[in-house]
Amino acid sequence: MSRVWSYTGDTGPEFWPTLCEEFYEAGQFPWQSPISLFHKETQPLTQAIAFSYDQQTFYVKRVNDTMHFEPAEGLSYVEFADERYYLTDIHFHMPSEHIIEKEQTPLEFHLVHKSEHGQPFLVCAVLFSLEEGSQNRCNDDTIELANTEDEKQLLDPLMFLPEGSGYFHYEGSLTTPPTQGPVQWFVFDQKGVMSRFFIERFETSLSPNNRPLQDKKQRSIYYKKP
Repeated sequence: MSRVWSYTGDTGPEFWPTLCEEFYEAGQFPWQSPISLFHKETQPLTQAIAFSYDQQTFYVKRVNDTMHFEPAEGLSYVEFADERYYLTDIHFHMPSEHIIEKEQTPLEFHLVHKSEHGQPFLVCAVLFSLEEGSQNRCNDDTIELANTEDEKQLLDPLMFLPEGSGYFHYEGSLTTPPTQGPVQWFVFDQKGVMSRFFIERFETSLSPNNRPLQDKKQRSIYYKKP
């Protein structure tokens, strides 16, 4: 049985650990996400993440005020540190959950992966803004909001990734209940761009759904240059 949780009131983020034993136990993982990120606080990342994404069919679903794109087949994956992680879900948060150099953007997409063994998780995060000049393969014609449950959408996951971007890497948790860890996070520091009209469609369709920043607790944070 799924537990009811939200982003406001007595089922909001500060109360998630109290809603059930599973949420409480997950919340005991010490390195929670999201966090604020600064280039000056990082050390060099020596290993790169490798993407093997294919255009494929996704099911479009709504879960807890968030639209999710779930791949129909396990065609897309990434590799990091000699481990392969398959893409299992794409969703977004508004406004962004991670904050880079004190800047929060209107939108953040998460591309969620699981290892071949089902655990642990690896998540790629891309922040989006309305600033002119940013480069990204997303536009108003590539993603449509779902009107019915289990609607199908043909997507190439590469369109979410900014070209030629560096990225932060750190160990954290999921940002929705249960907030378990460890999760290998990769947060791209080059913002994507979407039209104001596209972002307004998200705003009018779904509620704000960002978890507040969590304590970094002096964990190691890495950065891979472009």
